[in-house]
Amino acid sequence: MAEEKIPDTDSAHDADEIQPAAEPLGEGESAAAEVAVGDGSDEEEERAVGDTALTKFDPLQRYLVEIRRYALLSREEEHDIAVRYKENQDLEAAYRLVTANLRLVVMIAREYQRATRNLLDLIQEGNIGLMEAVKNFDPYRGIRFPSYAVWWVRAYIIRYLMNNWRMVKLGTTQAQRKLFFNLQKEKERLEAAGIRPGPELIAQRLAVKESEVVEMDQRLSSRDLSLDAASEDSDGRPLLDFLPSAEATAEDRVAQAEFAQQVSEKIQEFGATLKDKEAVIFQSRLLAEKPLTLQDIGDRYGISRERVRQLEERVKKKLKAYLLAELKDLPDAIPGLN
Repeated sequence: MAEEKIPDTDSAHDADEIQPAAEPLGEGESAAAEVAVGDGSDEEEERAVGDTALTKFDPLQRYLVEIRRYALLSREEEHDIAVRYKENQDLEAAYRLVTANLRLVVMIAREYQRATRNLLDLIQEGNIGLMEAVKNFDPYRGIRFPSYAVWWVRAYIIRYLMNNWRMVKLGTTQAQRKLFFNLQKEKERLEAAGIRPGPELIAQRLAVKESEVVEMDQRLSSRDLSLDAASEDSDGRPLLDFLPSAEATAEDRVAQAEFAQQVSEKIQEFGATLKDKEAVIFQSRLLAEKPLTLQDIGDRYGISRERVRQLEERVKKKLKAYLLAELKDLPDAIPGLN
């Protein structure tokens, strides 16, 4: 029997830290699912929808009424139907499994509805996860289908929330997903204990990098801005007008050329201070357009390639120290000197 796939539930596990987790559904699944869509009778809910039909159509309420038409499955019915789909790819059986668990999706989606304005969007994504669960469910494992499907439903809902939280996508790595769901909760937990929630402490408690905590905190605490939006303090000009140009101005090009000339002169001055092997390595390895290999220089002096490499590293360090001492505003990284 082929091993079944499982969903990427890293984010689902992370989300359980801030949301009440759905218990694996067993014999009590019917009651839980009933609560998800209301306790009233079909007639009462249809009457409620009918009363509002002339004033305002509520698609969510209409959907909740519709899914109540599909009966729940007993353990035996569920197993038989799942086997039919597993063995024969019976689409009618798959349809029955999906429709019987639509109320489960609503119950899970409601746990996350405070994160979005439209609960139907979460339900839609959860339904996609439910269909994936049907495709991957193995009825011979001895577990109920709802207990298996809950992880697929959660995974799809959480992925939707992370992809649509902002225009700039958040939570693209496992660490970012963990921070997306747990950063604020961890802050509140530390503050309640009388501890200042600094980035270093939060990083330790969540097992992520401190830089990732700072970055996610900045993203979550700031709002998206359109570059076409008008500036508040510059006569309504768009923010795009205030971004620096990627093209260097004439003054910048002149300054860059002058600085490059200074660096070139200082490099030549430094070369004049070297002797013997260091001078050869400097000229034939660091300045040459077609540098000699380590082996070529090693053969010339009867030393190993590793020894030549060590001498070259020493020359690089001397050159960097010389330039730092002679020039101001030296770039932090000079190609070939790091």
